[in-house]
Amino acid sequence: MMTTDWMREAAGRYDRCNRATLNWILARGSLGGGFLNTKVYSITGTDYDEASGLRGPDYTYGWIQGRGLEALATFASHYQTTDPKFAGRLHDFGAALYRRLADEQAKDGHAYFLYERDGQPVIFQDGTANAQTPAGAIFTYSDAFTAKGLFAASHHYDAGAAETHLAYLKQVIAAIEDGRFQMDETKPLSRENIAAAPDDFGPRMILLAVAGLLHRLGYSTETGFADRFIDHVLDRHYDPASGLLLTVSGEDICNVGHAIEFCGFAFEHLSTRPDDARIGQLVDILLRCLEVGQQGPGIALYLSASSGELTSPYFPWWPMPEAIRACALGYQLTGDSRLIAPWQKADTAFFTHYWREECNFAFQTRTLDGPVDFVPATPDLDPGYHTGLSLLAAIRTINR
Repeated sequence: MMTTDWMREAAGRYDRCNRATLNWILARGSLGGGFLNTKVYSITGTDYDEASGLRGPDYTYGWIQGRGLEALATFASHYQTTDPKFAGRLHDFGAALYRRLADEQAKDGHAYFLYERDGQPVIFQDGTANAQTPAGAIFTYSDAFTAKGLFAASHHYDAGAAETHLAYLKQVIAAIEDGRFQMDETKPLSRENIAAAPDDFGPRMILLAVAGLLHRLGYSTETGFADRFIDHVLDRHYDPASGLLLTVSGEDICNVGHAIEFCGFAFEHLSTRPDDARIGQLVDILLRCLEVGQQGPGIALYLSASSGELTSPYFPWWPMPEAIRACALGYQLTGDSRLIAPWQKADTAFFTHYWREECNFAFQTRTLDGPVDFVPATPDLDPGYHTGLSLLAAIRTINR
């Protein structure tokens, strides 16, 4: 009974958190041309401006816009029956972003990490902006996030385009499997840079999330890649000695948050297959990640798999919501009560050390000494993606 009561309380708190962030995004309006504006310094709450360089409004991050579009579309669907007025506001706000991203992606079939105000994709080398190399046959995380956002949003704004955006998603998946996916988008896009990159499971982890999206939107027959991705990561990155996933096959470093995220997405894909033989191993990996990763104010960014010692001083905000999602989905799938305590610990860490109720967003990063100016991926704040969609997944599992 105590667990049930706590879960119900948590679901209400997660919903209030999500509504606060979404209302904050709506109130801020767009940067122009439909792009979301979450350009705020999380420590002071002040807006970045033209003097803020790469953090300011002269630059747009493809990751943030794609993630934000997926979040807006998903929450518009979620609130459609319980709060149609709020759902309508989210739907209307996302329309311009959908059109803008669809138009940008249609230019050459790609999305890019960083755009100048005129829409030119750029990278910075030695402090100088240079045009990014046209992607051609290469795909990136920006493609992944944009394809997910466009596919999710097309069901609101342009159902006839859903198959086109699904084909884009399939191109990203194919690029991962045949060696045409570049992780580091701050470098020129090239086969040489792909060949020099480490064997990181990040791309498969991110695209594994597509399986859950496809299941929810009625495309379960398109999720065969997800089983291949799960098998690949478990076969190449699982370290029996530590019980963790090695970020790079054969190396000692563990990105704990990515391992947690992987488990959550795998549970979501396997939610209708409770007898799948991989689920037990995934639960054990998740529990081990949370056992060694939950230290300091939250969850460590990197640690040594062999010793469990920190190899980075940083504790970003996003692993806690991802842990909440993974524990909730894992518990729903297995009923394993061992997942409750680490779920509650991640919940407490996020809402005690990161979530800023007075601001409607979270500190991006902390160290053992407190909030710190460290950008984990982009300076723009989370547009309801890592926090919002993770908490929404937990809400759905609790309310089932």
